[in-house]
Amino acid sequence: MKAKALVIKPEQTEKMRLFLSKENLIRKDLKIKEREGLIYLPLRELNSKLKSYKIIDMDFEENKRKPKSINEVISIPKKLKNELPTSYDTIGNIILLKLKNDLMSYKEEIGKSLIKINKNIKTVCLVKPVKGEYRVRDIEIIAGENTTKTIHKEYGLKYEVDIKKTYFSPRLATERKRVADLVKPGEIIVDMFAGVAPFSITIAKYASPKIIYALDKNEFAVKYAKKNIKINNLLDKIEVIHCNAKNVKSILNEKEVKANRIIMNLPFSAHLFFKNALEIVDNFFILHYYDILKDDQIKERIEILKKVAEEKRIFLAKFDVRKIKTYAPREFYIGIDIKAKKMPM
Repeated sequence: MKAKALVIKPEQTEKMRLFLSKENLIRKDLKIKEREGLIYLPLRELNSKLKSYKIIDMDFEENKRKPKSINEVISIPKKLKNELPTSYDTIGNIILLKLKNDLMSYKEEIGKSLIKINKNIKTVCLVKPVKGEYRVRDIEIIAGENTTKTIHKEYGLKYEVDIKKTYFSPRLATERKRVADLVKPGEIIVDMFAGVAPFSITIAKYASPKIIYALDKNEFAVKYAKKNIKINNLLDKIEVIHCNAKNVKSILNEKEVKANRIIMNLPFSAHLFFKNALEIVDNFFILHYYDILKDDQIKERIEILKKVAEEKRIFLAKFDVRKIKTYAPREFYIGIDIKAKKMPM
């Protein structure tokens, strides 16, 4: 592209570039040019302050700026642009996306646009809410490579994941690290719904437990959990068990151990397994309980947990309730740290 060019020596470049930017005289859409020991700065317009400098006409290469948002690259009716999603989950090089009904006829265009503005993204998937006992999603690939497998990285760890067959949430990365930082040396930990084992692996990497038992009913989750433990060189710290969490008592009885810390990451259903968790605990223990609740449901859920504990002669001494993320309007992904102890017989 042809434009006026200010000709200067290399040692003048930085000072002159700053001056031109301040005066709004430099063209940022064109690349600065160097030729035969001289620098050529593209100008928006001429100015009397530059009359002592040499100015010529020159061809410049365009300085293509990478678009920062999907709105800059997508071709859909203007009235629908405000309906475009402002957030989505990224697992490895795959984006998981939810769309409003008005946008469904433009899903392929939206997917292609997301790949265009995210250089590391290879696939865009349309997803529905998790469902069933394995908490898996219905997946529709709307753009990019035809795959649901990826490698996700967080806190220096790698996770191989198939988003169609296993559940994984990148939004819990900070929570996983927080729990790991609470673990005391020598603890026996049970991860009752381990999935591909992100909680177990983060704890094994950043704490010093005696052993972690990672349980899951989903055979695909167990397969990937074993892979991920091997990938992260933690085979000596985690034992993966393919089982229903309702059988956790018999499993730990066979191993003749009691849990010092339990992780129950099964929103909507964790309370149904609470009595099973309380059957494997040491005299004093900590339980990390996760659920999806509305504000007015939290107190009721805690009362249910207390009642179950009383039946097992366990005193739940302290509840630390945190809203980790928004799940739906007025509905939250809740984390509850519970400190507890067995009552004398």
